[in-house]
Amino acid sequence: FAICVLTWGTTWYAITFQIGYTTPEVGVAFRFALAGATVLAICVARGLKLRFTLRDHALLALQGGFLYGISYVCVYHAEKHIVSGLVAVGYSASPLVTGLGAHLLFGMRVTPRFIAGGLLGIAGVALMFWTEFGRAAGNQDTGLGVLFTISAVLLSTVGSLTASRNRANGLPFWPALGYGMLYGALVGAIMALLQGQSFATPAVASWWLALIYLALAG
Repeated sequence: FAICVLTWGTTWYAITFQIGYTTPEVGVAFRFALAGATVLAICVARGLKLRFTLRDHALLALQGGFLYGISYVCVYHAEKHIVSGLVAVGYSASPLVTGLGAHLLFGMRVTPRFIAGGLLGIAGVALMFWTEFGRAAGNQDTGLGVLFTISAVLLSTVGSLTASRNRANGLPFWPALGYGMLYGALVGAIMALLQGQSFATPAVASWWLALIYLALAG
């Protein structure tokens, strides 16, 4: 659990090494293309089934497009306007929002303990980055960064709820994860192409190290 928290928690900072050299859309496309390809390669090595129906792929595209595509584009844009710690604070609300969404859509039971735990989680992350709130208060970009963060949380909730439904319908976790990431990368690439953005990679070591860390460890 500690490894999971420390690794995923530091990805918010690693993102800052990407957005200085490539657009958010391109950064997301590269990150999840590498991550998805790696997961599917592991699936092949483990002999897991990778053939699914068109309907299954549509559900996987819905899962990945929201969970790893457009939501993370919003995350990257948010980190262009506010510090990564504040984005992490906002994103810490995601489990609580997803739980409430599952309650409304699927009738999943939500206990007072779950709500209290979610609020405590948000409070804990907020306390860690408390000093950053004061620095951001007078920044005119803060409002835009907050808007991108809220959008990222809501969009990722759609993906998380779809992932839960896919799992309940029997779609295996690891192949769904791999395909979902590839579809997320495709969404990022399409958004970049529509805006005429360049896919040229920078000759900067920090960008490549961040990409490897985000895609393989994160």
